[in-house]
Amino acid sequence: MTKRRPAQLGKGAVMFPQDPKNDGNRKSLGDAMHAATVAVALAGMIGVATGTCQAADAPLAQVQTIPLESVRGRIDHIAVDVAGDRLFVAELGNDSVDVIDLEAGKATGRIENLKEPQGIAYLSDSDSIVVANAGDGTVRFFRAADLGPLGTVVLGDDADNVRIDLVTGRVFVGYGNGGLAVIDETTRSLVGEIKLAGHPEGFEIDPKPNRAFVNVPDGRQIAVVDLQSAKQVSTWKFASLGGNFPLALADSGGPLAVVFRSPPKLVLLNPKTGSAEQSVDTCGDADDVFFDGKRERLYVSCGDGAIDVIERDANGLRTIGRVRTSAGARTSLFVPELDRLFVAARAGGVESQAAILVFRPSP
Repeated sequence: MTKRRPAQLGKGAVMFPQDPKNDGNRKSLGDAMHAATVAVALAGMIGVATGTCQAADAPLAQVQTIPLESVRGRIDHIAVDVAGDRLFVAELGNDSVDVIDLEAGKATGRIENLKEPQGIAYLSDSDSIVVANAGDGTVRFFRAADLGPLGTVVLGDDADNVRIDLVTGRVFVGYGNGGLAVIDETTRSLVGEIKLAGHPEGFEIDPKPNRAFVNVPDGRQIAVVDLQSAKQVSTWKFASLGGNFPLALADSGGPLAVVFRSPPKLVLLNPKTGSAEQSVDTCGDADDVFFDGKRERLYVSCGDGAIDVIERDANGLRTIGRVRTSAGARTSLFVPELDRLFVAARAGGVESQAAILVFRPSP
């Protein structure tokens, strides 16, 4: 992996007019305003779900802001190239994908003239990027080195989340009114389709039993798909819960985390039976959830402007922190190899421009 410099906090300065006749008052005013500014910044950055949390105790702290220049509108999913120290950001409202150099802390390239890019993935074997576009239903492949086009697969409607089967190398894309497209990475061609009851949102592939777990909120269900037969083999429904968008698998055979929007709640499921084992309330309008195996935590990023930090132990689930971000910052990516959570913040919220907010878990 490329050696990374320690992340730096952004710095700002407040300038006051020089007044030699009133230097003492000017200094007092500057000190007071500086203290107030720091207090407001910390309060907005470290908000918690319950009680009061000091900065030193925060389970998740912002350490960097990476600006996304001239990006407007909604930002969707994020992918990572760990070895190359790069992020790839699908900027749906801007019809673009930005390439972020994490060591430099800035965007170094952009793919433009896309059609509402939503899902994105990085293929390390071929050093290429996969971009799923909602606007024209295409899945486009690009060389990561120079962002040149490699090929296009036309699905026809609302191409969305992208996942890679690490065993076969095949690319799975949720799309349309109910389907998973199966794409061969080498030939960049459609080799299969799996029918579902509605448009798929978050999904995960469990390679050992060769299954996929798929959130289908329009069908108010989680679909369990056998990838060998390319068919749905189980349907899990929850009468009192709806809007199941994000989903994460702890590891093969481990618990499955599903976050519902109505009401806002995270539920841990047994991946063999679909039975609910634990649950906890969350922030609203969730769109991504990740396991942090090192700390036995989960991170839930929400469009209402918060990240929930949830601890998991023998006694169940409990929220140990609620970190404030900005309205609409619902998509994120936790990268265990870098021990960082990246959150996409659109322009016009707390940030004056669009940005990737970088958080460090602790301890």
